[in-house]
Amino acid sequence: MVSHMPSHTSPDTAARVRENLLRRVADRQGLRLVKSRTRDPRALDYDRWQIVNLVTGEIEVGVGPTGKPSMTLNEVEANLMGDDA
Repeated sequence: MVSHMPSHTSPDTAARVRENLLRRVADRQGLRLVKSRTRDPRALDYDRWQIVNLVTGEIEVGVGPTGKPSMTLNEVEANLMGDDA
């Protein structure tokens, strides 16, 4: 991962900036990032993501066996950036 954030940013801020960057990348590709709404850190889909096609509304990638988001943010980045990540 290439980091464009100053070294004085907090981990929470850095994560939020990264999420927003990936949301913009997805949007430019006609996709939308969807984060799991689960708030229980012990749940399998906690802090997991899906990539949804904006035109069809279908999940492109990141659906787990229960139909809930299954990708980590690193996996989302690799998927969206391809070889550029």
